[in-house]
Amino acid sequence: MEQKALSRWLKLILIGLGVCGLVVHFLILPLLGRSLVESYPEFSCGRWAWLFFLWLAGVPCYAALWLGWRIATNIGRDRSFTSENARALKRISQMAAGDTLYFFVGNVVFLLLKASRPEVALVSFLLVFAGAAIAVASAALSHLTLKAATLQEQSDLTI
Repeated sequence: MEQKALSRWLKLILIGLGVCGLVVHFLILPLLGRSLVESYPEFSCGRWAWLFFLWLAGVPCYAALWLGWRIATNIGRDRSFTSENARALKRISQMAAGDTLYFFVGNVVFLLLKASRPEVALVSFLLVFAGAAIAVASAALSHLTLKAATLQEQSDLTI
């Protein structure tokens, strides 16, 4: 696949992820919170705390989308293996790890405060696993991109 076409596809996917995230954060979560409170009135006091917690958890995700956009732009300019892309991937890894830790600790705190149910905590641990997987994959990609950038620089100097 050509670099510019790959860049366009990556950007379309990033736009789709951003739109899906906005829909989930600002439409589905409030509706889900309302229906949960109707089903379980004992959780009515924690509804806004949960929403704020989840909205705050989304901030690093949108920052990662922005970094992904910059990486896609570099790919379109035929600058795939650069230290800039490696740094962006490392930053995405750090944000994913931090957000995963925040989400895990927040879920445990809500569970201990009896503002959550064990079923919600179990399902959220699947999201924690996904966040950890993204953090590890981004770190590995960062490492490989940096090694490739170093090799490319050495190759450019020998020609």
